[in-house]
Amino acid sequence: MKKTIALIKNQIQKNLVLLYMKGTPECPSCGFSSQVVQILKNCKINYTFVNVLDNLNIRKYLPQYSQWPTFPQLWVKGELLGGCNIIVEMFQTGELLKVFKKYNVLKKD
Repeated sequence: MKKTIALIKNQIQKNLVLLYMKGTPECPSCGFSSQVVQILKNCKINYTFVNVLDNLNIRKYLPQYSQWPTFPQLWVKGELLGGCNIIVEMFQTGELLKVFKKYNVLKKD
C-alpha cells in the first residue's frame, strides 16, 4: 500500500494535468471517463492519463488517498478537481476553462 500511495503522489506531482480513468482516451471503458475525455479534447488540454483498470493497486488505493470514491478523477497542478459530474458542471459554467488558463495548460495553436 505504501508503495502505491508513493506512486500516486509522484504521478500527481509530476503531471500538470492528470486523469485517472477507466480505459484510455482512445477507448474509454465507461461513459463517465468518456465524458471527461471529450471535455479535455474540447478544451484542447494536454494531459496524462492512468488507466485504473490496468493498475489495480491504484484503483484500490487512490480513492482512499484522494477521499474521492469514484473514477474518473481529474487532477490539475496537484489538486483534485473532481469526478465526471463536477467536471461537466465546471465546463458548462466556464469555470474549468478558467482553471486551465490559470495554470497555462491550454494547447498552443
